[in-house]
Amino acid sequence: MLALGALRPAFAQSRKPLRFAVGPFLPSAEDTRKAFGPVFAHVAKELGVEHELSVTTDWAGMAVAMASGNLDLAWMGPWGYVIANNASDCQAIATVKYDGKPVYHAIVVGRPELKIAKFPQDAKGLSMSFADVGSTSGWLVPTWYAKEVWKIDPKTFWKYSEGASHPANEIAVQAGQTDLATDFDRNRNAMIASGRIKAESTKIFWTSDPLPNDAIAVPMGAPREFTDRVRRILTAITPEQARTLLPPRYTGFVAATHKSYEMIEKAGVAVGKIKPR
Repeated sequence: MLALGALRPAFAQSRKPLRFAVGPFLPSAEDTRKAFGPVFAHVAKELGVEHELSVTTDWAGMAVAMASGNLDLAWMGPWGYVIANNASDCQAIATVKYDGKPVYHAIVVGRPELKIAKFPQDAKGLSMSFADVGSTSGWLVPTWYAKEVWKIDPKTFWKYSEGASHPANEIAVQAGQTDLATDFDRNRNAMIASGRIKAESTKIFWTSDPLPNDAIAVPMGAPREFTDRVRRILTAITPEQARTLLPPRYTGFVAATHKSYEMIEKAGVAVGKIKPR
């Protein structure tokens, strides 16, 4: 068992539980706590310590908590992690696997009948719904591609809106309320599997390069022994264990470093949302 004093210098004196947090992944804090709580409980049990789990409402708050020394471990979306790293120099130690893979893809979906042979050129002037600006795949990555690859201004190239959730984007396309919308492949697949949308009701017109899945991060200056131990605990989780410890279709973890999220950081700098190092 890891000695209490090795976890955090103040921990041995205060005897306070370790402070864990998870980002706003599901519609309610209670949903998120129910889905993500078991894996944090597992980590605490393996460490032999007590813990508290907070469900945050935004990534900015998590970054502040990391920077001020009020968090010991956090589960963050890729873009949320990069924002927090830029503000506090917290460090990724693991990446979650989904359906056995540590990567996913941003996508643009649209009404199937649209005549788009080449994207985005053939989609000019159509209505486009981007997701919330805190989304990696729904806002950051397509905004970056627009600026650096497609050389367009999405706000003038399309009849543009932003701020929708990923499920809302898929449903809006299916209902004909927008021509195009951003999403990510994992969400679309899950919505099809659950019957929330029909596979034939939306069509994928663009797919990004692979993006890293969610990060598990520790604050700057976290003891090396603690970091290594938590990484070993997470990467030792088997697909069988994942069925009870993780949300559906998450299958375990791979080791990661900040370099694993270099692409996301590059995109954030390019669109002016974070400062270059």
